Amino acid sequence: MIGRLQGTLIEKQAPYITVETSGGVGYELETSLTTFSRLPSVGESVTLYTHLVVREDALFLCGFFTEDERTLFRSLIRVSGVGPKLALSVLSGMSPEQFFRCVEGHDTHALLKISGIGRKTAERLLLEMEDKLPSLTRGGQRDKLPFWTNAFLNIRAPYKEAVEALVALGYRQEEAFRVVSEVEQPELTSEQLIRRALNWKKEGTFRESH
Repeated sequence: MIGRLQGTLIEKQAPYITVETSGGVGYELETSLTTFSRLPSVGESVTLYTHLVVREDALFLCGFFTEDERTLFRSLIRVSGVGPKLALSVLSGMSPEQFFRCVEGHDTHALLKISGIGRKTAERLLLEMEDKLPSLTRGGQRDKLPFWTNAFLNIRAPYKEAVEALVALGYRQEEAFRVVSEVEQPELTSEQLIRRALNWKKEGTFRESH
């Protein structure tokens, strides 16, 4: 298994690149646009995390700028109906941190903006990836999950606090994430987010748990 490549970037033509290693071997890799945008200029040194996709009719190597991105890729291709090409499309459309928030907030609309994803696939992604998230709430597991830990820490503190407050008031977690995502603005404090969320509920667009 090829897990990482270090060498000279000798060709770039999105989404494909070629990296020549010290042994003179040139490896062709397919990347997400997120990784492609972070690559150095042709002729410069580059290190990429890799995943070898094995098919009956072909082998191809995928390259990732960060280990977090590769971790998410490997999780995505385990979802029913999601192959390597579609997983790369997801990673081209959003960062791992953005995808994490999308799952937490059950944001189907964000996924539908990604090429190749229809409503059924978006709903399946949210449902199946959600099962991987509960371990985040158990602090003892976070050090074993570097991708999810980093993504979790990138969510704004007021956002998390507002969600936790709504859950404490008796609302389902998925509804809390959904409404906070709708009313969130970067400059708002947790108190302001909570007030906006409660006003949203009063207008009848936020269902209470039963």
